Amino acid sequence: MQVFIKRDATVITEDGHVAGKDAGPTLVRRFLRLFPGSNLIGPAPRRCDGFDVVPLAFVDPADSVIINMDVLDSCDVWRTVFHASGEDVQPQIMNFVWWPVRDLEHRVEKQLFALSCALFPTFASSHRTAQEVREMVAKRTTSDIAAQAKLAWVNLGFRLDHVQERQATEVPIVLYPAIYLTRTKRPDFFRKVVEKVRARTRLTVEMRLHETHLVSEKAMEFSRLNWVWVGPLTSQRSSYYQALAQTTAFLATATEEAYGLAYVEAMGSGVIGIFPDLAWARALLPADYPYLYTSESEAEKMLYQAITEPEQCRAELDAAAGGSFTGWVNEHHSDDAFDREVVSRVNEWFES
Repeated sequence: MQVFIKRDATVITEDGHVAGKDAGPTLVRRFLRLFPGSNLIGPAPRRCDGFDVVPLAFVDPADSVIINMDVLDSCDVWRTVFHASGEDVQPQIMNFVWWPVRDLEHRVEKQLFALSCALFPTFASSHRTAQEVREMVAKRTTSDIAAQAKLAWVNLGFRLDHVQERQATEVPIVLYPAIYLTRTKRPDFFRKVVEKVRARTRLTVEMRLHETHLVSEKAMEFSRLNWVWVGPLTSQRSSYYQALAQTTAFLATATEEAYGLAYVEAMGSGVIGIFPDLAWARALLPADYPYLYTSESEAEKMLYQAITEPEQCRAELDAAAGGSFTGWVNEHHSDDAFDREVVSRVNEWFES
């Protein structure tokens, strides 16, 4: 069985590698690693480093599975492959939903998404995302179509072997735990809380942003503050985890997340996470997690404690996890579980 990964926004560097460090390209590389010999779908044929780019019309449906990360166009993908093959062979497609379903706003997109997930086996990146998929299919398709839907999920998780030994810093470092400055990430709320904490104690802030937001007006506003470092995403995973090993705490402010890989990676590295008391955050954490805020004042109080009494906070996290908190994170968010489950589902659904 030949596996093809489709994500239209994927960029290939001149030397034949998948470019980018945010979730999309990271997941593309992960699928390439999980399925040896797999290739990418792209507009024109190209030889790359360890994989090929193949146009959709060149895919042979007789022995191929397409993992579609775009999801909304799976019906069009099916028609293109089916008619291009010239044979009465059903194309095999698996949807991979790795972004918040609630991001879909237009009714046409919602309808296309629901139909796609009802017609083709769908794998979600978290339990919460799977629930949203199930609700959308039930609400926007007929009962007989919804009854045929195949859906599975597992948390994405992270590579445990990337974690580095913690390194103390003279001034506590607070991480802005997102790479975008969009409205749903609430960067203004982040700034308001951190400024209040900084008025009481020393701290620095680090923001590693996607290139499209690094040059934004809001990024410029942050960079004018002499206690805030604003820069690009790290070029290597080792550098990223080295920075996490020196980070004291992060303040999560997003209103919605499909999973929250950046938060998990930070917590697994020993960074103290301050979260909004929302369903997406609770899905990542032990039931008794102590640092969930419902107001600006609570967020300020928790962040102040995290950077002035970090060892006490980590002791409270250990107690909430019933032992070692980082051990709990590793157990519940290891990418080994994702790797096993997604490979198993591809084999099960497509009888390889």
